[in-house]
Order: sequence, then C-alpha cells, then structure tokens
Amino acid sequence: MQPRYRRIGSRIAVALAALVALVSVYQLYLGGNLALAAACTAGFGLAFYVFTARRTYTYRYLFPGLAGIAMFTVLPLAYTVWIGFTNYSSKNLLTFERATEVVLGEVYERSSVRYQFTLRAAEHGFRIVLRTGGDDEAEAGAGSGSGSAARPPTEFITEALALTNTAPQRVAVVPLGGIDPGEPLPLKDVIARRDAIRAVTVLFPDGAAATMASLREFTPYQALYQRNPDGSLTNRQTGGRLTPNFQTGFYETATGDQIQPGFRVYVGADNYVRVFTDGKFRGPFLRVFVWTVVFAAASVIFTAGLGMLLAELLAWESLRFAGLYRVLLFLPYAVPSFISILVFKGLFNRNFGEINLILDGLLGLRPNWTGNALLARGMILIVNTWLGYPYFMLICTGLQKSISHDLYEASALAGAGPLTNFFQITWPLIRKPLTPLLVSSFAFNFNNFVIIYLLTQGRPDFLDTNVPAGETDILVSYTYRIAFEDSGQQFGLACAIATLIFAVVATLSVINLRLTRANVEERR
Repeated sequence: MQPRYRRIGSRIAVALAALVALVSVYQLYLGGNLALAAACTAGFGLAFYVFTARRTYTYRYLFPGLAGIAMFTVLPLAYTVWIGFTNYSSKNLLTFERATEVVLGEVYERSSVRYQFTLRAAEHGFRIVLRTGGDDEAEAGAGSGSGSAARPPTEFITEALALTNTAPQRVAVVPLGGIDPGEPLPLKDVIARRDAIRAVTVLFPDGAAATMASLREFTPYQALYQRNPDGSLTNRQTGGRLTPNFQTGFYETATGDQIQPGFRVYVGADNYVRVFTDGKFRGPFLRVFVWTVVFAAASVIFTAGLGMLLAELLAWESLRFAGLYRVLLFLPYAVPSFISILVFKGLFNRNFGEINLILDGLLGLRPNWTGNALLARGMILIVNTWLGYPYFMLICTGLQKSISHDLYEASALAGAGPLTNFFQITWPLIRKPLTPLLVSSFAFNFNNFVIIYLLTQGRPDFLDTNVPAGETDILVSYTYRIAFEDSGQQFGLACAIATLIFAVVATLSVINLRLTRANVEERR
C-alpha cells in the first residue's frame, strides 16, 4: 500500500483538479458555450474515471495520447465538416441569438429632447443632474437644448458615481424631486472627468437611455426594435416588421430586404452542390482540381527522378569527394523552405531577378514568370523540385546500400552498363519500399499551400470568373482564398471544399498504409 501522506496528497491533487475543471466548465456555461461546456464535462469526467478507478489502470498510459488526438484532430475535423453544412460567412457570422441581440441593440436618437447636465459632488463620488425644458437655472449654464418651452422642467439625478475609470457602466436615474443635489461643480471638473462621464449610460424610467454628447449635454436614445411574442421585431420609428428567415439566415422586411448582421443556419448539402453545379464555382474548381493533380504528380516525378539520378551518380565508387557532394546537395533540404521560396521569388523577378538578367544577356529575353500561366506553373515546379529532390536522394541512397554488391559484381562480369544495372537490379529492388513514399509525397504536394502562397499567391487570376481563383492555385490555396480573401468570406463553402480535400488525402493515406503493409508481409 501507498504511504498515508502519499494517499492524502493524491486526494488533494484530485480535489484541486476537480475544482479547476468545475470552474472552467462553469465559465464556459456562463459564456454561452453550452456545447463546449458539455463536451468538456464529458472529457473531464472520463479523465477522472480513468485516473482514479483501479480497473482502468492500464488505460492511463493511452489516455493522454487519445485525448490529444480527440482534441487536436477529431474535434477540428468534425467542426470543419459541420461548418460545411452551414451558411457560415462574413455576412452570416453570428448565432441566431447573438444576431437578434445585435439587432435589438440598434437605437435611434430622440431628436426632440435634449438634457442639460451638471456634475455635483456626493458623499462617495459624484452625481449627474439632468434637466430638460423651461428656463435654465444658473447652475446649469447656458444650454443649447431644443426641448419644448411650453413643457415644464423635468429633472433627474443619478446615484453616486466614482468616475475613476472609463469602463462602460449603466446607471438608473430618478426624478430629482425634493433632493438637494448641492452646488454644481465648475466646468474644469467636468473636463477632467469627461472620459469617465462619456462611458456612463443613464437609464430613464420610461425605458429610454442617454449618453454624453458634449460638456453640457446628454443625448437621449431609444431601442429601434421591439421584440414581439411571435419572434418578429417591430421598428418603433416606421412600424415595419422584421421576421427571421431560417432559409437565408437573415431578418427580412416585408419586401424581402435583408437586415445585417445575418446568422448561421443549417443548409444541408447546398455547399457541396454549389461546388459542382453552380457555374460560378464549378469552372474554377474543376480547373484548379486538374492543376492540383498535375502539380502533385509532376512534383513527385521530378523530385523522385532527380533524387534517384543524383543517388546513382554519387554511388559511383570512383567518384572523388562524393561525401562533399552529398552535403552540398543536401543543403536545399536543410534550409527552411519559406526562405528558399522567397529567395527564388526574387531570382524570378521580371525586372531585377538574376535569372532574367542572365536570360536577357544571353538571349535578350525577360520572361514574365508571374504574369504568364504556363511560366508561373513551370516556375513553381522548378522551385518545388529544388526543395524536394534532397529527400528522395537520401532515401534512394539508403535503399541502394541495402542491395548486395554481389549483384553488381556479377552484372559487371556479364558486361552490363550503368543503365542495365539500374533497370535490372536497382529499380526492381527499391521500387516496392519506395512506392509508399511516393504516395505520401503526392499527398503532401496535393496540400502544399506554402509554396503556392509564398511564390505566386495563386496568380495570375482567371479572367473569366469573379471567384478568387488563379492559374497556379491548388485546392488548398483556392479554399484559403474563398475563406479569407473573397469579399463574402464564405467559410461554409471553404469548409465543404476542405472536406473534399480531406477525403482525397485520406484515400491516399489508406492506399499508402496498404502498400506499406503489403511490403512488410512480402519481406516476411
């Protein structure tokens, strides 16, 4: 058994952890994140069960890893898929409840009334006295109010306020009546506390409110919309009604005008249908998809081909300084890719890049590498080949070391040359262990966002569509532009495309796993 002090310490630690978990869940609940609070409650409960129950002792080693996978892989993936079934965008950003609060928070100014105010000293701070109508008193100063002269003066007073910070605060006012507010403070005291007074919102008994408009005046305002029992809203100024449309995600007028902000609603498979049926998105999507496949396949072919070629050349036993050559050829892999990409972006600059300066000196040419679609794609493949060949060079070098030299010696005795050795000995023996790596390289380049965004940002753009898409965009950069660069920032549509990308990459991963498993079984 454990010592007593250790048992007591472990129970105290569990109690403290439970307290922290409860406080965290309670804060999430107060913040309105009910779903997240429920998920955290389930997660914390499962964690306490695993780490306190004796029958789950063996799972304590697996739980942190499984919890990390659930938190950082499964939940983001599930959230992305769920967003793909909504109309989530910059116009439909809020929940229905939050959008309703924003609309109900709109106010209009009651221009027929102005309140002159003075600041009075109180026992625990200051009080604000508001006055409208009639002749101004001496302590109120010369006012510019536009209240009705026939209306008798109406005065209100607040409770004692500290006025020491600029944090927004809402205070109720009551009729002054027989209360003696004291002498008004001079204007210099108002100026000294104007920021704190500006943060005060006074609430009148009739539901109106007012805020500071000048050093001597408060301007009253009232909520523009009133909620009705059926969920609609009535405009107090015009009498018009707003009704929530859960198909479009907007409050709409009787004439169909949409009121901002919109709210998120479930739209089913509409985003997926738009990708393949809406001509606005179908054309760019198909062209981008084709280029994505071509880019990923060409990158694998060029990087693997160049890597194998260099590995074969460096395997030549009579080659001097082969080790030095390997180090030099490995450098592109050692340098961070974003640095190399930005360097190449400067080298391919049309006016000042060294590549164009050389071509201009030799052939009198200055190609527009980023303005021509074919040249831009060629530039991307050149840079990506430069970044990727060292990986395959190292892999192929290691695979060559596993081949018995007796095979090459027998081939030499038979008078075979280097090409025969490669196609008859090297390639057949390294092909199967190399295949999973080729598939994983294809999947990586299928989502190679960095090189596209840093080198061309997907440009040149398509000229026959208003969707943000370009000749060098691949699916992941196309998705990024729809989500963050489109004027509508259509997050739901972008998540739908991201889900399709995930399906493709997941399929490639399954193929990769099966190929790896097949290779292992053959070796056995």
